[in-house]
Amino acid sequence: MLVYHGTTSEIKEPKIITTEIGRDFGFAFYTTDIKEQAERWALRRAKIQSRKSQNSVSAVVNIFDWERDIASDILEFDGASMEWLDMVVSCRSDLSYKHEHDIVIGKIANDNVGETVAYVVQGIMRKEDAIERLKFEKINNQIAFCSECSLKQLKFIKSYIVEA
Repeated sequence: MLVYHGTTSEIKEPKIITTEIGRDFGFAFYTTDIKEQAERWALRRAKIQSRKSQNSVSAVVNIFDWERDIASDILEFDGASMEWLDMVVSCRSDLSYKHEHDIVIGKIANDNVGETVAYVVQGIMRKEDAIERLKFEKINNQIAFCSECSLKQLKFIKSYIVEA
């Protein structure tokens, strides 16, 4: 299965990203099986980094082959469920929270979804109401590789630059 990682550089050897807070499934190397989603993410990252450095930064998508059959501990969420929301809220609100899964697959809390999750974290919205609200959102997919052993399952294929 091909998975994509959108960023601003070629990554032949993935590493767990521990520098960014507010990740849906905690610290991990995040990918998607949706090429266009990775391209949008790469363009977004390049735009942010270009603004910060005041230099042009390339948007890069890295492509990996993932042999899902050999994965050891995979937690897969089917849509925006209560279990999914609990995981996202835990990971976004407690930086010390660590689950035991090697790989987590589920929906990504994009800007609209992230706003709803933030309401839950802040105690403004009940989880049940959030799930109802999220039923109407188009939510993309993400695959988080959360352990060193899971990263070994990714085989780099190639990278390419995304044109804006």
